[in-house]
Amino acid sequence: MRELAGNTPKGLSDKGCSGSPARALLRILRRTSIAGTIALVMLMQALEARAEPAFDAWRAQLWLEAQARGVKQAVFDRATNVQLDLGLPDLVIPGRPVKEQAEFVKLPADYLPRQQLTGLARTGARHFQSYRDLLARIEADYGVPGNVVIAIWGRETDYGAEVQRHPVFQALVTQAYLGRRKDLFRSELLIALDLVQQGTISMDAKGSYTGAMGHTQFEPSDFLKFAADGDGDGKIDLERSIPDALASGAKQLRDYGWQRGKRWGFKVRLPPTVSCVESSPDVKRPLEAWLKLGVMPVGDPGIATGMLQDPAQLVMPAGVYGPAFLVFANFQAIRSYNQSDVYALFVGHLADLIAGGAPFVTPWARLKPLRNSEVAAIQTQLNRSGYYSDAIDGRLGTVTRRAIGQYQRARA
Repeated sequence: MRELAGNTPKGLSDKGCSGSPARALLRILRRTSIAGTIALVMLMQALEARAEPAFDAWRAQLWLEAQARGVKQAVFDRATNVQLDLGLPDLVIPGRPVKEQAEFVKLPADYLPRQQLTGLARTGARHFQSYRDLLARIEADYGVPGNVVIAIWGRETDYGAEVQRHPVFQALVTQAYLGRRKDLFRSELLIALDLVQQGTISMDAKGSYTGAMGHTQFEPSDFLKFAADGDGDGKIDLERSIPDALASGAKQLRDYGWQRGKRWGFKVRLPPTVSCVESSPDVKRPLEAWLKLGVMPVGDPGIATGMLQDPAQLVMPAGVYGPAFLVFANFQAIRSYNQSDVYALFVGHLADLIAGGAPFVTPWARLKPLRNSEVAAIQTQLNRSGYYSDAIDGRLGTVTRRAIGQYQRARA
């Protein structure tokens, strides 16, 4: 699947990433924001009343592109003559707020629940033993350890137990026509048409709301770039062949920059002199420099001498209201699988648990999330104050949290 789960007024922390300045921003926000609502039934009726001619025109234009790629008319008609699914996340529908995906709205406490991770780790450890020989071959080929490959599988589809309920072409057509990332999904839809015509995927395939398919949830373009024959039968089937799915997931991580023999990261304890203002993608130091600042690993992460010069980034998804991590290049490889820090932390931590590692020592605080409109207003205020220059997207990610921390520190 293809920045970060939100926090709350409290989650912006009075120790450098929240506190009264942030709450003051929220008071401004709540006085100035205008909330508008519309009944969903009326909205859907209005959309259906005016969408058909526009949708037909859109399909006609799409057919010209598909035809130029060699797609047959019958394949195109069956794949795209669908009813739009207005319940999907990430759609831009007039009069309705965009429904965000879980990685961007769930708090870390909700996205990384201990009970779920423990259960997945227990099942993952059994799969690790069952597929030990296969995983050894995969690691030899791609450099990705078996526990990491199993963790990807567990996070994406609960080891194949999760029911895939979205017809792939209905999801892709809806996202390409109404989605926030129309151009991306238009490309994915055209590739999916190619894959059906080649016999690689089924016309009736089901997957995620983005059209991701199989045990490791590959988008259509991922099939072209990363799909691998893990069982050696001369074909690739990511839905029915677990070896194919696991090998493909490992190849994807390898191609995203996974470094053989390196860690993804580890939990740390911070000294008073290091705050979450340091938690930003543009703040990277050699591991040795972080250690000299007093950042201490939690437990026994197995720091090898060869790691000391590896660039590391501090990640604190909940500010002082949760665990802190130092992460390396392999964290970014996992993050490329799904552009979210909490996703990468989930997979990395699950991989550690599968290998016998310990749960989080510092718990995630239970906090109330901000609305996207509130975050957008905070971003706007920070932009006007000169602390924030990124997109006004309503997502409380690393860059936004750092800007809030800088704002607060300047007014402390």
